[in-house]
Amino acid sequence: MEAFLHQFLSGLATGGIYASVALALVMIYQSTHHVNFAQGEMAMFSTYIAWMLIQAGMPYWLAFGATVVLSFGMGALVEAAVIRPVRSAPVLSVVVVFIGLMVIFHSIAGWLFGFTIKQFPSPFPGNAWYGSTFMSPHEVGAIAVTLAVMVVLFLFFRFTPLGLAMRAAAQNPVSSRLVGVNVGRMLMLGWGLAGAVGAIGGMMVAPVVFLDPHMMGGVLIYAFAGALIGGIDNPAGAVLGGFIVGVLENLIGTYVVGTELKLSVALVLIVLVLIVRPSGLMGRTIVTKV
Repeated sequence: MEAFLHQFLSGLATGGIYASVALALVMIYQSTHHVNFAQGEMAMFSTYIAWMLIQAGMPYWLAFGATVVLSFGMGALVEAAVIRPVRSAPVLSVVVVFIGLMVIFHSIAGWLFGFTIKQFPSPFPGNAWYGSTFMSPHEVGAIAVTLAVMVVLFLFFRFTPLGLAMRAAAQNPVSSRLVGVNVGRMLMLGWGLAGAVGAIGGMMVAPVVFLDPHMMGGVLIYAFAGALIGGIDNPAGAVLGGFIVGVLENLIGTYVVGTELKLSVALVLIVLVLIVRPSGLMGRTIVTKV
């Protein structure tokens, strides 16, 4: 029972990281109705920026904040320079652009920083009071950071004029333009926020899996599964789905299929959700009369 509880709580910790990346995927999907396959590589590149700042002597939390700001700018720049020109292109063309971005970020990270594995520090001391035999301080801290990001985003989108304008631009761009909302600028801000949220997820996962250009490959698959389970158009559902995937991956991978086949758990979950409930647990089913 003690081992089961440890695996369950450990799954919650990794699920918090998946939830961060899933939240970034949902934010971009809401604004463009496309899945950003480069989200994981963008998060990885942002984590390298944080590592570089820390190696230069900057305190962790200062480097954390600077990385979030720089990642926001990177996401906004990608939208303005790459995504906006193909906004009206066929879906397959946009998918190719996303895959191209994934390869570009991966290759540039390897070129600049090398492919050797690097250690990334955790901001949570190993002997902190909130650690226990079941969860390390970093696992507890990662869950707390994910929940804090979710609360901040909820308050931003629910109670601020800018957040309401971004929601309106994502849900109904034509009507938003008629009432004076700059839809292009709102979409650019959405990409910026997704880049910032993804960077937070990358900095939380790096102390666990170590830092290298390949570190977000599996994480992106788990995060995509979480977004589908919770609802690809629902931020709260994406967070819930990320936690569910983290727990199921840990339990099934440990007690059923083994660690070698843990990634297949996410793939099976994706197929099952698409077959049984494509809108996810908290997603909306939209019916359009033709």
